[in-house]
Amino acid sequence: MIDERLLREAERQFGVPYDLELSFDVDVGEYDMVIGSMKDSRSDDVTFFIMEGDNLVVIRKPMFPPGVYRAPSGGVRSGEALEQAAVREAYEETGLRIQLEKYVLRVAARFRLQGREPIRWGTHVFLATPIGDLALDPKDTREIAEAKWVPVTTLQGPIRDTLLATGQGLFRYRVALTDATLERLALTEANSRNPRPLRAEPGTVEA
Repeated sequence: MIDERLLREAERQFGVPYDLELSFDVDVGEYDMVIGSMKDSRSDDVTFFIMEGDNLVVIRKPMFPPGVYRAPSGGVRSGEALEQAAVREAYEETGLRIQLEKYVLRVAARFRLQGREPIRWGTHVFLATPIGDLALDPKDTREIAEAKWVPVTTLQGPIRDTLLATGQGLFRYRVALTDATLERLALTEANSRNPRPLRAEPGTVEA
């Protein structure tokens, strides 16, 4: 659980995010993986869309199926500011120094597996820009197999299709996060007074 004071500080620095609730069915392996990531009472992650023009950074973990990439992310340590967590994880996963620009989404997720207690998880999504060198050089090579720059159209086209084709709930979750983030950023850029509904996979948005 993120300390309320740290949430308010992130909002003061980077704006008030759009709140979104998502729910996904997961399989046993996915469920156990989330539980395993909740050591030291962690129940939140920061996800950051590092953008340079129309390109952004995606990462691939060693256990990912071929062609599966997503935006970098990492767990928030107890008492750690969201900005501090994002900067630390960005360097570990991509080798980039970043600065946060906008607090885009605050997602309350629920992962469900029949016969087990649903897992509640929070994701805090930020827009970030790189500082200095754009060369990617992941430091945590045990967790990260590859990091690369891709056009937004690739993330929303072939990569999105590959993630959905896995049929896995956690990858569908990442697709919904990406869809919602890019939608909100497009609305921000357009300075729209009448935001359109967020696009997500059917049946994933909680009423």
